[in-house]
Amino acid sequence: MTRTAGEYIVSSTLGEPVQAFVPFPLPPVNPALDPASYQTLNREAELALARLAGVSGLVPSVEWLLYSAIRKEALLTSQIEGTQATLTDLFDVEAGFSVTNTDDVEEVTNYLNAFRLVQENLRSSSGLPISVRLLCDAHRELLNGARGTGKQPGELRRSQNWIGGTRPGNAVFVPPPPDHVADLLADLERFIHSSSPELPPLVRIALVHAQFETIHPFLDGNGRIGRLLIAALLENWGLLREPLMYLSGYLKQHQMEYYRQLSIIRTEGNWESWASFFLEGVASAAAEAERSIIAIASLVAEDRRRLLAAPKAGPVSYRLFEMLPMMPRFTVEHARQALDTTFPTASAAVRMLEELGIVAEMTGQKTKRSYSYAAYIELLVQ
Repeated sequence: MTRTAGEYIVSSTLGEPVQAFVPFPLPPVNPALDPASYQTLNREAELALARLAGVSGLVPSVEWLLYSAIRKEALLTSQIEGTQATLTDLFDVEAGFSVTNTDDVEEVTNYLNAFRLVQENLRSSSGLPISVRLLCDAHRELLNGARGTGKQPGELRRSQNWIGGTRPGNAVFVPPPPDHVADLLADLERFIHSSSPELPPLVRIALVHAQFETIHPFLDGNGRIGRLLIAALLENWGLLREPLMYLSGYLKQHQMEYYRQLSIIRTEGNWESWASFFLEGVASAAAEAERSIIAIASLVAEDRRRLLAAPKAGPVSYRLFEMLPMMPRFTVEHARQALDTTFPTASAAVRMLEELGIVAEMTGQKTKRSYSYAAYIELLVQ
């Protein structure tokens, strides 16, 4: 199959002429996307998402699952871009502990803030729909802080960028010139809000993500905003009511193939290969999230059973235990504030969980002791 996904035009950057790629509007045409290439994979991916949505009922509170899933996605999408922060670093910062790689953790936290901003808008009757304006607002949150200085947070780029290579002339890929970006994004926004019954929602999301990455509209953060767009569309189009899946884990695991598949759209017009890769990723990531939920539900249920069977355990210990999945690292003072009780009462509740082996003390100190729900964290970082 031969198809052209765009055209090359001469652009200039750093005084060097380059061949910049300008993609054609979606959907692919001449020929249209071949349904036979995605129908089976799309059905499998949709079923995997439905199973994931169903299994979330295994735990008493979906908030537990969202707490960890959103943080895993934030972490993994940032790691694709080279961030070295870990999930434990993120939990430590939220617990008020000091960490060494504060800049990396800030980047992950910024992604969480950008994600929340998009989600709040989409869930509010007065919020913005998925749009260029909303993505710019999210980008402003993403680049908030020292590392975003000089990278035009919240603004479409006004200069020619390039990907790979040491200079524009030997770049792996040169996105569209800056004066094309606004029109290309307007076309993309129109596609998102058009009715395309001939294309399943997951396939449309695959197309949107690839097109966004090809336009590369910001000076920095394009990969993370593009992957945030996937999560937003999954919810917006009713495929997953809550963001329980961390697709970035699959994309990180297959990072070189991820980039290769995006590249062959531009070089060969092969949208079918990219859509297949994306659908396989959704099915795999949804199955992985399902396994994780089952493992977490089993662990929490077993620990709860042991706590309820302990003769000396009381209501405050029970309340603290139910907080652990959203507070997996903490101090006694942290627990006291969360429980809204006295320090001795909180300390006794923590000691009860420690005696049962549910939490473990990390510092070995007699004062300012820190605790961890280690078994739970271990499941999350697998």
